[in-house]
Amino acid sequence: MKREVKIFRTPDDLAEYYAKELSDKINRAAGKKVPVSIALSGGQTPKLLFTVLAEKFCSVTDWNYVHFFWVDERCVPPDDPESNYGMARQLLMDKIIIPRENIHRMRGEDDPAIEAERYSSELMQNVRLRNMIPSFDIVILGMGDDGHTASIFPGNERLLFSDKICDTAVHPVTKQNRVTLTGKVINNANEICFLVTGIKKSGVVHDIIKNTGNNAMFPAAHIDSLAGKIYWYLDREAAKYIE
Repeated sequence: MKREVKIFRTPDDLAEYYAKELSDKINRAAGKKVPVSIALSGGQTPKLLFTVLAEKFCSVTDWNYVHFFWVDERCVPPDDPESNYGMARQLLMDKIIIPRENIHRMRGEDDPAIEAERYSSELMQNVRLRNMIPSFDIVILGMGDDGHTASIFPGNERLLFSDKICDTAVHPVTKQNRVTLTGKVINNANEICFLVTGIKKSGVVHDIIKNTGNNAMFPAAHIDSLAGKIYWYLDREAAKYIE
């Protein structure tokens, strides 16, 4: 695994660094008129990233060639406060100039099994394929305190190895239905970026980065870019036990 770890003093520093890095990559692709497919996640750190992108990189980034997709979605309407799409739309999409057809949302308000099939078809039609599987240019992931990523929770590891492109999931505590990309699609990306902050995640970060005997129980430990590179962007609290 080609893993690179970058550590920042605060979550704000992390978000600003990665926002600049992402903007530069988008602009380089736009200069060549090459589409860029980016899969987004929900969570507090992506929320901070969207805010920085909108405030500081809105007008200096050429968004015309960006196609936004989602890693997972809660089964709620798009205007629900828990909607991953709704958060990204409010903080970023509504503040940038981007063709509306370039925003490919998961429909959390629809039946999850039907939506998983529909979104799989949309990915097959709109994302470059590698080995007949959608291959995103960039997948941006978070990680929960329990080591889950996307909506792949501990105990539901079948989603890591499923033959499907998208599948359904259920949150183990809230029992909320989700739609999520499967492990094979995430791992087929050219570039995978984990954005992880907070002291509560430091133990899991240590086990995954240091490859301890405990890491196999965490879904995030099984994310490995098969064709590209995987990056971990951490604040000092999340990196407490690996520095």
